[in-house]
Amino acid sequence: MEYKSDIEIAQSTEMLPIEQIAKTMGIDSDDLELYGKYKAKIDYNLYEKIKDRKDGKLILVTAITPTPAGEGKTTTSVGLGDALKKIGKNVMIALREPSLGPVFGVKGGAAGGGYAQVVPMEDINLHFTGDMHAIGAANNLLAAMIDNHIYQGNSLNIDTRRITWKRCVDMNDRQLRFIVDGLNGKTNGFPREDGFDITVASEIMAILCLSRNLDHLKEKLKNIVIGYSRDDQPVTAGQLKAEGAMAALLKDALKPNLVQTLEHTPAFVHGGPFANIAHGCNSIMATRMALKLADYVVTEAGFGADLGAEKFLDIKCRIAGLKPAAVVIVATVRALKLHGGVSKNDLGTENLSALEKGLPNLLKHIENITVNFGLPAVVAINRFPTDTEAELKLIDEKCREYGANVALSEVWGRGGDGGTDLAKEVVRLTEEGENKFKFIYEDNMTIRQKIEAVACRIYGSEGVDFMPVAAKEIDKLQEFGFGNLPVCMAKTQYSLSDDPKKLGWPKGFRITVRNVKLSAGAGFIVVLTGEIMTMPGLPKVPAAEKIDVDSSGKISGLF
Repeated sequence: MEYKSDIEIAQSTEMLPIEQIAKTMGIDSDDLELYGKYKAKIDYNLYEKIKDRKDGKLILVTAITPTPAGEGKTTTSVGLGDALKKIGKNVMIALREPSLGPVFGVKGGAAGGGYAQVVPMEDINLHFTGDMHAIGAANNLLAAMIDNHIYQGNSLNIDTRRITWKRCVDMNDRQLRFIVDGLNGKTNGFPREDGFDITVASEIMAILCLSRNLDHLKEKLKNIVIGYSRDDQPVTAGQLKAEGAMAALLKDALKPNLVQTLEHTPAFVHGGPFANIAHGCNSIMATRMALKLADYVVTEAGFGADLGAEKFLDIKCRIAGLKPAAVVIVATVRALKLHGGVSKNDLGTENLSALEKGLPNLLKHIENITVNFGLPAVVAINRFPTDTEAELKLIDEKCREYGANVALSEVWGRGGDGGTDLAKEVVRLTEEGENKFKFIYEDNMTIRQKIEAVACRIYGSEGVDFMPVAAKEIDKLQEFGFGNLPVCMAKTQYSLSDDPKKLGWPKGFRITVRNVKLSAGAGFIVVLTGEIMTMPGLPKVPAAEKIDVDSSGKISGLF
């Protein structure tokens, strides 16, 4: 049997005009800003018109610790949305926007896969509606204003050695991690060490995703701490009078983007913070609007449940006042066998022993969601043709012991039809499941206590070691009054620990915090662990080598 690639499937599907999709959700043309035939932005003022409606039920899709074998979280999210529609539910999907870094690097795009995709996938994976560019422009405007302020006399007494604000670009470019700029004479600024983050790790991205409206956005931009003065006081974007111009650049980017699935289910694709170095969730604006427009909203959080789901629940839900009705944990037999020690080349062969060794990774994520967060959960097995009945039975038995039912998902090959069992279980959970949602830590705990709570309860660490520079920074932030903020853990996505080589459910490890960074505008403290970097690099053979466009403008090679 010959399989079509994701892009071939997407390009062979006939999309409906986006006005038609909007109409099914009761969105008038007055609230629609068209970006061609098949994508549009929704005026953020629509929320004010519909804010008194009852919220729909929020379904969070997360996953086990990711492996090179792949889990299919976004594919499952899209397919679940289509499946809920198939069984007669009024549903919307709310996803993140892809970053160009992974699109051209290793991971590829983030529009789903097979017959469970959001379209137009080429647009979504590339420039889309320009949100990433707007975020980068706002970020770099602030950087330019910082250096210009210093050049023009530095009335705020900014310590050039302690500027924490970096420039950004939406590309994997390790060459830009550490740079020296302002060279070649005083007319070109003051020489200083500088660096770039990838745009999706920028605090501007987090601020956009955590803003309720334009005024809230401006307030958060104003609160950004860009560095410290020579007398050790935080310096803000508000002191530089930068928030108005930055908000002007971001005013359209704040509006949710409306697209559709291959089966014409409406989808918001808006905001794109990574989950290993940022908070990993789509925008509050899109999620809250979707909850007023639909009875069920399917959203996803990046990487494994220890990263994206923890941040979704401890940061986004805390800030936005959200409460999920149910959680879907995506896994594959192949990935669990890899966690059990099987090489990537042998994943197609039945191996119950390896599967049993790898299963604890899934069980730990179930424990985190059902016990530590108190939410009802279902495990979605993203089925592959090589999965055997014995392997599927073993997963089912172990998951039930941990209080989670298992539903097979075949949405990659069958679209919504392949997810109806999962959809029915999700509906059952929202109606009958025990929901005692609680945060992992409380606002009044210290920064250290919050870090230890996540490390010990969610990762399974025996404790936390704070490097001297991190301990000093934590004490300073506590002293400045930032101790009430939630923590955003920057950690490898490949392990529950901070060591990417520790697979499965590692035991007897400790988490090392090497530094912390204040994101006062976003409203959290970034905690840097292990070797995690805020600017990734390209692999030896980047995906960019396979991407092309023909003379008619048709793109190939995206996945």
